[in-house]
Amino acid sequence: MNKTIAPFARHLYVMLKPVGSICNLDCSYCYYLEKENLYANTAKHFMSEELLERFIKDYLRSQTKAEVLFTWHGGEALMRPIKFYQKALDLQKKYGGGRPIDNSIQTNGVLLTDEWCEFFKRNNFLVGISIDGPREFHDKHRRSKQGHSTFDQVMRGVELLKKHQVEFNAMAVINSDNVKHPLEVYNFFKEIGCQFIQFSPIVERISGNDNGLKFSSPTESGIAEVAPYTVDPDEFANFYIKIFDEWVRKDVGSIYIQLFDSTLANWVGQPPGVCTLAKTCGHAGVMEFNGDVYSCDHFVYPEFKIGNIYSQNLTSMMYSDKQQRFGNSKFTSLPRQCRECRYLFACYGECPKNRFITDKYGEPGLNYLCNGFYKFFDHVRPYMDYMKEEYENQRPPANVMSWVNRGMK
Repeated sequence: MNKTIAPFARHLYVMLKPVGSICNLDCSYCYYLEKENLYANTAKHFMSEELLERFIKDYLRSQTKAEVLFTWHGGEALMRPIKFYQKALDLQKKYGGGRPIDNSIQTNGVLLTDEWCEFFKRNNFLVGISIDGPREFHDKHRRSKQGHSTFDQVMRGVELLKKHQVEFNAMAVINSDNVKHPLEVYNFFKEIGCQFIQFSPIVERISGNDNGLKFSSPTESGIAEVAPYTVDPDEFANFYIKIFDEWVRKDVGSIYIQLFDSTLANWVGQPPGVCTLAKTCGHAGVMEFNGDVYSCDHFVYPEFKIGNIYSQNLTSMMYSDKQQRFGNSKFTSLPRQCRECRYLFACYGECPKNRFITDKYGEPGLNYLCNGFYKFFDHVRPYMDYMKEEYENQRPPANVMSWVNRGMK
């Protein structure tokens, strides 16, 4: 009986790409930009209002919980005008039946204006800003189509969000450059008043296929050629360890870093809040501008397309056998080294997209960042153990700061 009801116990979530992969920037490491090649024969990569209504109606109907979250992504989501998102809000109200609905939107910040920020504040949007740290690190990879700096424009957007008191968080891509400067990156986000930070390590391989895509599909075996901006596993570990040591002394409870929060969640036996560290995945899909639905936004490749909303509803696609196999394989495909690992519970092999090396037994499917994650978990273990004890005794995990600082005296 559990097998019958288990798939529906998780909140169905489908991210929306109203402009597909179209963007006003040309970030060197972006895995979204090249997805335009999958739709080379499609003239207009903008979602129609008819499709928008179809999605919102179906998405709301598919939810098994009262609270609903809509996430708008790209490409650059602000390349659609405010009136597009106002239409979306009107449709949410029309089909929502009075249930609580939240919206989040990811942007590079370049197109933010007072008008946009007033709209976000008025409608309680959570805004994610893509920024890779101080100017020298941000501008290394995040440039305009003409190759110009974008840092000042992004910072102007951040100031507008703060001016209008819009809730925002930061998404920083950790690459081969900024990974070497952890505290500079961390202190930068603290200085600009960002309390919620997601560090996203870049791991990409150069494709050997002739499908028009630069990056390898997760189904391509072998390490191939790792893209030059891919993080080194040891440097990745050092980046997080240096920041953690600063955070655990000063900032627990005031600065929220996704990996640290998700690690603690796994430590205490709670859902981690991020699919990469969960035992299974598959509940978070993505819909392109034309209605194509894929298993995950990191798996927008033909072999991971699960349908189109014009011919199937979201429930049938997201709970299909194909999608269930995709989600369950995160755990069932783990190599022996992972299954024997003392920190299996903490990461479950991380994202399947990054599992392209062999383990110490010669089995395929080990995560490229495995060594880095292991070093990080090994380092934070005593602190996580302490915070777990505090949590289980209904005391604030932030007590770890006084514990650490007493020990340092």
